[in-house]
Amino acid sequence: MKEYSAILIGCGTMGQRHRSRFESNGVRFTDCLDVGAMECLQQGQWQRPDFAVVASPATTHYEYAKFFLERKIPVLVEKPLAISASQVNELVELSEKNDTLLFVAQSECFNPIFLNFRKHFLMELANCSNAQDARLEFRREHGYTDRCRDVDVSLDILVHDLSMFLTMFHCKDVRVISSSKTDDRAMMTLQVSDGPYAGLTADFIADRNSPNDVRTISVDFGGRGNYVISLVRYMSDGNVAHIPDSLDNEHKFFLKLLAGACGEWGKRSARIAAQVVELATR
Repeated sequence: MKEYSAILIGCGTMGQRHRSRFESNGVRFTDCLDVGAMECLQQGQWQRPDFAVVASPATTHYEYAKFFLERKIPVLVEKPLAISASQVNELVELSEKNDTLLFVAQSECFNPIFLNFRKHFLMELANCSNAQDARLEFRREHGYTDRCRDVDVSLDILVHDLSMFLTMFHCKDVRVISSSKTDDRAMMTLQVSDGPYAGLTADFIADRNSPNDVRTISVDFGGRGNYVISLVRYMSDGNVAHIPDSLDNEHKFFLKLLAGACGEWGKRSARIAAQVVELATR
C-alpha cells in the first residue's frame, strides 16, 4: 500500500485524533499547523502533501479547504464543511472543477452500530406496505462544553444526524417540514418527498446544553414493531465508551477514495455534506 504524506491544520482534540488514526494506517504528517496556519501556508512554509486534514475551528474550514482545492490537493475537512450554503456549494463546485477529492469527516456515518441499523432498517422498509407509516426520530443530547462554540448547535451536532439520514435517502428527495432552533437546541422535521420511500418522516432533536447524554435513533412503523437503538455504548459509570471503529472506518474509506476507488461515492459524499449545511443553516 502506498505511504501517503499529509498536512494537518488544527492541532486540537479532533486534529490529534485524526493524526493518530491516520498514522496507524501508515500516513506520514509532514506539517502540523495550528494558530497562524494560513500565514504559514501563504508564505510557502510547508511541504506539498498527498492530502490535507482540516480540523481547525468551523468558521475557518472554508478558507483552508478552498486553499487546498485551488492547488488540487485532496482534503479531508472536519464537520461541518463550511458555515453557509454559498460556501459549501462553492467548495463542491471547485472540487469537481479541479477533479480533486473533497471529503467531510462525519464519522457517525461510519459508526458500525449505524451501519448495521441502516442495513436492517432499509430491509424492513422494503417490506413495508406503506412507507408513509414509517417515522424516525434522531435524538442527540449532551451537557455543556466550551468546544465548538464558534457555531450554533445545528452546525455543531445536528449535522451528524442529518448526514446519517441523507446517506439513507437521496438528497434531492428530502424536504423540510418544520425547523426551529436556538444556539444550543434545535428541532427539525424532514420528509422524503419522492421515490419508493415517499412520505417517510424524520424528526431531529439536538441539544448541547442538556442534563442527559443521548444519541439514539427511534423507529415507528405506525405502532407496529417500534424500537430504539443507541449509537453509543456506556461504561458502568454511565460515561460514553469511545468507539474507535467509526473513525477507523471513515479513514479507510477516505484512503480508498484517495487511491481512486469508489470515485462516484466521493462526489456523492461531498454533495451530501453540502446539503447537510444547507439544511442546518435554514
